[in-house]
Amino acid sequence: MVFLTNLKVTNVTHFSKQLTTLWGQQQQQHLIPARACSLATCTYKNRYASLHPLWQSPITIPGGSRQSPINIQWRDSVYDPHLKPLEIRYDPATCLHMWNNGYSFLVEFEDTTDKSIITGGPLENNYRLKQFHFHWGAINEWGSEHTIDCKVFPAELHLVHWNSCKYESFEEALMEENGLAVIGVFLKLGANHSGLQKLVDALPSIKHKDDLVEFDEFDPSCLLPSCPDYWTYAGSLTTPPLSESVTWIIKKKAIEVDDDQLEVFRMLLFTPAGEEEQRMVDNFRPLQPIMDRTVRSSFLIQQRRNIETRSDEQIHHAQQQTPQAEHVRL
Repeated sequence: MVFLTNLKVTNVTHFSKQLTTLWGQQQQQHLIPARACSLATCTYKNRYASLHPLWQSPITIPGGSRQSPINIQWRDSVYDPHLKPLEIRYDPATCLHMWNNGYSFLVEFEDTTDKSIITGGPLENNYRLKQFHFHWGAINEWGSEHTIDCKVFPAELHLVHWNSCKYESFEEALMEENGLAVIGVFLKLGANHSGLQKLVDALPSIKHKDDLVEFDEFDPSCLLPSCPDYWTYAGSLTTPPLSESVTWIIKKKAIEVDDDQLEVFRMLLFTPAGEEEQRMVDNFRPLQPIMDRTVRSSFLIQQRRNIETRSDEQIHHAQQQTPQAEHVRL
């Protein structure tokens, strides 16, 4: 692929630095722009105003037709009864460290064995956990990469896995068909998330780009919603090299975090120590066209219609009861 020309991978940290350098080179070339989201309601006036340079140009790879992220239309998704429950087995002891790579913070895992894997769902093989990271906005009105019926969330978690049955390493799987599987989880405002708090408490120690600290004995399962339902589609990485090697698994239910926890995310910096500080916010890629792809769901769409119907009935019942209740109070 064009984005990996002359790129030699030695380790993950160096790999990220090479990608950042290569991305700058690619921006100087004439690349095919991706169409903006055609749904006016999914774009806020200032949502893309202060994006990191990595995301300012919504480009795609030449000829790319499976770019991510996308807007998932609930009613347009197709229920697939053959989708299995996703099986997740994470070993907290495989957690290694946390580091600021200059556009997010990553929690990385030992991946030489199948100790932390996912399988089932839309996947035919075991996929090893490599790392997880987040995307978030400068304010709570935006931040997620994917959207659901044009609804934007304050942040989005990505757990990145690679196909250890077909490929020898993460770097190889990165560019190949069915190489990666990414679980996406939306974050919404609500109660304090106790599982997330351990991460939040460690973030001040990686405030600057390239800061790294040991971070062990962490089970990312605590960041997953209990609801097993998900959408899945064929897509790409949302950072360079934008390779179309990802099976996306987007969880239907969001997890709750409180405002204070998100504010700590926003105290991180894009910049190294000693340089002018640039807050790490709005580190999400703009929406990409869905093209001719199908988004499959592991749950019946009728489930939502039933919920909506019950809600309408409850509202109607409450409206009927309101005059009588007021009469009693009088």
